[in-house]
Amino acid sequence: MAALVKQLLKANRTSHAFYSTNVALTTSRYPGLKRKEFGVVVDKDVKFFENIVGAPNVIRSDLDGYNTDWLRTVRGESETVLRPGCVEEVSALVKYCYERNLAICPQGGNTGLVGGSVPVFDEVILSTERLNKIKSIDPTAGILQCEAGCVLETLDEELSKHDLMMPLDLGAKGSCHIGGNLSTNAGGIRLLRYGSLHGNTLGLEVVLANGEILDNMNPLIKDNTGYDLKHLFIGAEGTLGLITAATIKCPTRPSSINAAMIGVEKFETCLKVLSLTKKYVGEILSGFEFMDLATRQVVCDNLGLSYPLAEFPYYLLIETSGSDEEHDKAKLDTLLEHLMGNELIADGTVARDVTQRKHMWTLRETAAEALLHDGYCYKYDISLPQPVWYDLVREMRTRIEGSAALRCIGYGHLGDGNLHLNITSAEYDQHVMDLIEPFLYDWTSAHNGSISAEHGLGFKKKQYIYHSKSKEMVNLMKVLKQTLDPKGILNPYKYLPEG
Repeated sequence: MAALVKQLLKANRTSHAFYSTNVALTTSRYPGLKRKEFGVVVDKDVKFFENIVGAPNVIRSDLDGYNTDWLRTVRGESETVLRPGCVEEVSALVKYCYERNLAICPQGGNTGLVGGSVPVFDEVILSTERLNKIKSIDPTAGILQCEAGCVLETLDEELSKHDLMMPLDLGAKGSCHIGGNLSTNAGGIRLLRYGSLHGNTLGLEVVLANGEILDNMNPLIKDNTGYDLKHLFIGAEGTLGLITAATIKCPTRPSSINAAMIGVEKFETCLKVLSLTKKYVGEILSGFEFMDLATRQVVCDNLGLSYPLAEFPYYLLIETSGSDEEHDKAKLDTLLEHLMGNELIADGTVARDVTQRKHMWTLRETAAEALLHDGYCYKYDISLPQPVWYDLVREMRTRIEGSAALRCIGYGHLGDGNLHLNITSAEYDQHVMDLIEPFLYDWTSAHNGSISAEHGLGFKKKQYIYHSKSKEMVNLMKVLKQTLDPKGILNPYKYLPEG
């Protein structure tokens, strides 16, 4: 079953048939938007593009899949998709667009969740689909060099041949591109163990707004010479430059992986379990995921999957990764025995083999897909202090009661404080949206949280940046944007607030 669901997810994310022109245009759903004074693509531009990348790689029809985001919540109106095959082609295209004042929307696997990977108006879409070469793998140093269009799962599979692994793992790994992961500073389920992409990225190759190539692909683990410029582009969502290649530090692939799912009656107990898990298995802990009962229900109802445990208010998925199977199993068993003996958990089960472990992860990773079967999903990704982590879910359920909302669920990376809060309705409903925003962001800010833990700001969250960052910090961001992209052609209408 897990393999089947994985295939369906990959097919949905890559097939243009998945998208539909029934999705409202962004300019219709968000009235008041004004197109900036950018140029418009004309015949002479198309001819230039074709001379650079070849006619088959200048796409001018059937663009719904490029214009529509994976959630089917925003849709742009681009009439031109460019598919360069090397950094020199990217440079030539971007330089030309800069001179012609043509706006550019960089796009990888288009699995973004905040409207950052699709155009708002008619921006030229620059796709990294053909930038998919692995440049080198150094097994001794554990260093990967690859182009931005490499699919995350493909990289992990290639690294496995050298007993290495990607430090990043996402539900969308079968279709997301590493360039997009870097551009959004994607977090995922391994962050608890291996840290963020900022810490695992040794170098980048970036094309600036004027077409200049910034080559900082140095594979050195220690390099303290000058400003560490790569960090400007990680998490910048293509607004400062286009990432075309990366040098990434990759950990050794563990030979022993174990997983357990437990049922818990109270959220406060979940936090106690987290603390004890760090104490008992801290050095091998690689995942600590949370799902509430509503998450179970949407996965079972909409995807027909089954849970290995009976119904409980909360579920925790604990994973360990190490090098000694007997040692690791013993530590996990000791933890579970302690939790059961002290009546902290109601029930639990340990995956007996790889199939069961993958099924547990399928239950967690397919929640986003299951939600789409309800109709429309209002998706939020925030960080909160752990003591108030689940309070927001409770608040939102009370707030939307009696509206057109179908369900409100909470799941996420409890180990690092990242909550994924999702509300669904049969179709987009403005009243439901008004109940959610800006209340959700106000609540998050009031409780010292972040409005974006790992999905980024994109188009949907840019105006709420002040809920998490000070005026002084945002002003400095604007200075950086003006310096590196004075014409504002890179991913406009995104990331930074207007005015």
